[in-house]
Amino acid sequence: MTLFSFLGAIEIGLIFALVALGVFISFRLLRFPDLTVDGSFPLGAAVCAVMITGGYSPLLATIGATLAGAVAGLITGWLNVKLKIMDLLASILMMIALYSINLRIMGGPNIPLINDPTLFNQLQPAGIEDYVFRPLLMCVIVVLAKLAMDWFFLTERGLAIRATGTNARMARAQGVNTGGMILLGMAVSNGLVGLAGALFAQTQGGADSSMGIGTIVIGLAAVIVGESILPSRKLILATLAVVIGAIVYRFFIALALNVDFIGLKAQDLNLVTALLVTVALVIPQLKRRFAKKH
Repeated sequence: MTLFSFLGAIEIGLIFALVALGVFISFRLLRFPDLTVDGSFPLGAAVCAVMITGGYSPLLATIGATLAGAVAGLITGWLNVKLKIMDLLASILMMIALYSINLRIMGGPNIPLINDPTLFNQLQPAGIEDYVFRPLLMCVIVVLAKLAMDWFFLTERGLAIRATGTNARMARAQGVNTGGMILLGMAVSNGLVGLAGALFAQTQGGADSSMGIGTIVIGLAAVIVGESILPSRKLILATLAVVIGAIVYRFFIALALNVDFIGLKAQDLNLVTALLVTVALVIPQLKRRFAKKH
C-alpha cells in the first residue's frame, strides 16, 4: 500500500468515525435501532453541496448540513415518540423519505464540487500537500467532536439520555422526560452523521443520492470492531474505541482492495465488510471460551 492510499484510508476512516459516533449514540446509548443514517449521511452531503455551489462559505454549508442531519433524526424520534410508531419502522420510513428529499434538494442525482471552495482547500497552508493536510484536519475535527460528546454525555441532560436508553421506566420514575431525551439523542446522533456527509462530499468532490447506501453497516462495523479492540464501559474509552474501530475498519478495507494477490475489487466492499464484522463478533466469544479453559 502506497503512502497516498494509506493516508486516504485514514482520512475516510476519520470521516466515518463521526458516523460511528452517531451510531454509537443511537444503538448503544439510546438502544434505538436507527436506519435514518442511510438517509441523513447523503442529506448532509446534499445540503452542503447545494449551499457551497449557491455561494455560501464552506463552514456555513457544513454547519447547515449538520443541522439538516439533526432535523432528520429529530423527525425519526418524533415518529416514534409522538406517533407511537415502532422505532425501527420509524427510522425506515424516514430513510425512504430522505431519498426523495435528497433528490429534491439537489435537483438531480448528484452535484459536483470539483472547482468549488471547501473547508480543506480554504484552510490548507502553503507547503503541505492536499492528501497530507486532509487527514490532519479530519483528525482535529474528530478529536473535537469526541471531546464535545464526552462532555455532553456527562452533563445532567446527557446522563438523562443514557438513563433513558438503559431503563426508560426507571428514568421516568426519576422524573426524566424520556420522550424528550429520545428526540434530543436522535438529533445529536444524526447531526454527527450529517456533518460526516458534508465532509465526505467536500473530500470526494461532490454529493450523490446513492452515497448513503450501506452507511449504517459501516457505522455498526466500526462500533463492533472498536468494542472488540478496546472493550470498556467507561464512556470516554468507549467513544475512543469507536473512533479507533472506524480507522481500523477502513484501513483493512483499503488493504484488502489494494493487495493484488487477494484479487478483491471495489464491488467486493460489502463482502469484506460482512467478513470483518463477523470476525469482530466472533473474537470476543473465542476470548471468553479461552479464558474459561484457563
